[in-house]
Formats: sequence, C-alpha cells, structure tokens
Amino acid sequence: MQQTQHTDPEALLARRLGDDALVMGQRLCEWCANAPTLEEELALANVALDYLGRARFCYAHAGAALDRTEDELAFLRDAAEFENLLMVELPRGDFAFTMVRQYLLDVFELLYFAGLSQSGSKGLAAIAAKTHKEVQYHLRRSRQWLRQLALGTTVSRDRTEAALDELWGYVEELFAMDALESALVDAGIGVDRQALRADWMLEVEGLLSQLELVKPAADWQVHGGRQGVHTEHLGHLLAQMQFMQRAYPGLQW
Repeated sequence: MQQTQHTDPEALLARRLGDDALVMGQRLCEWCANAPTLEEELALANVALDYLGRARFCYAHAGAALDRTEDELAFLRDAAEFENLLMVELPRGDFAFTMVRQYLLDVFELLYFAGLSQSGSKGLAAIAAKTHKEVQYHLRRSRQWLRQLALGTTVSRDRTEAALDELWGYVEELFAMDALESALVDAGIGVDRQALRADWMLEVEGLLSQLELVKPAADWQVHGGRQGVHTEHLGHLLAQMQFMQRAYPGLQW
C-alpha cells in the first residue's frame, strides 16, 4: 500500500474522495434493471453517474500529482490500496437499505463539500462546488424516500428501522480524522470532519424524531477504510468492476 508520507497530501485526499465516489457509484449502478419502478431506476442511475463523474474529477486531480491515470487509479489497485469509507462498500441490500444509506451520506456530503468548496486548493474547491450542487438534489430525494418508507407500510417501516440498525455503526467513520486530513485542515485545504458532527446529528435526529424512528444506540463502531482495511464485500465488487481492464490491460473506450 502506498505510504501517505511519501506522496502529495492533497492528491491523497483527492484519491480518497475518488474512492468513496467510485465505490458508491458502483453500488448504485447495481440497481439498473432491479429498481422498484422505471422512474426510480432512472433516478438512481443519474445519482450513480454523479458519483462516477465525481470520481473521475477526483482521480484526475490526484493522478496529476501521483503520476497515475484515472483508469490506473480505478482499475489497477487492489482492495488494500483503496481508502474508501466502509459504509459505501456494503452490498446494496434492499431498497430501504439503499435509501437510508444514501440519506446518511447525503447529509454528511452536503456539509463536507460546502466546507471543501472554500478550500485553498482551487482544484479541490471547484470539484467540491460542483459536487455540493449535486448533493442538494440527492438529499432532497433520499429525505423524501425516508419519509415514504417510514410512513408507508409495516414492511417498509420495519426495513427502514433494520437498515438504520445495520448502518449506524459505520457512521462514526464519516467524522474520523487522521494525520493526513488534520494536516490538510491546518494548511487550509481540507475540512475538519469532526466539526461537522453536530450539524449532521441535528438534521438526522430531527428527521428521525419527525418520523418516530428510534435512533440506534452507538454501541458498536467500525473503522478501517481509510487505512485500507475493508470488509470482504469490496474485493468482490472490485473483481467485477476491474475485470475488463485486468483481462485486457491498457484497454480504452
């Protein structure tokens, strides 16, 4: 695994953000031909395209400093070299799981990319400003779906509650800071993730209260994605996603 102290910190942050976006986009793509309605299939595909577009921008920004192409960063790294959040690599699950995960991420991303749009790095600030606009749309959708699922049938509410319970232990990683991101905050480039926790919790707890959903107990937490320690699910996802490039090295569209 590439050691962060020997490479450009800003590029490594961009690569991390690209990893988050690529893996999340790939998970959303799995709903193509599987979504509950045609309209929702198109909507999920559009959100997935936003994530994949974000990944490309981040990888292009990172690759310029790391001397790697977008394709090399996406398709020629093993699971231990990816630094995405663990939440995004979890299997897509049912529709309630997908929308609960999307909502939890959307609330965080709205706050995070608003902050990153003020970065001292013009490149990261531009990516963040574009992403922030997209996430506003994502959040409107996921918030509305959470309402519909929680206030719908007994089955949809049970599945929403089960998804919250399953995902809650992965939330803390959203706010985790390490030496790399702390140094970038000090340099005026990064965002203090811990400082976003209170506003994130205010939004999420507010909606859960409106919907009479119980906030899960914070009795377990999972970390490791930023250090390249992943669930078994990432390896399976990469095996599918990277097959063509590894089978036919150098393949270009």
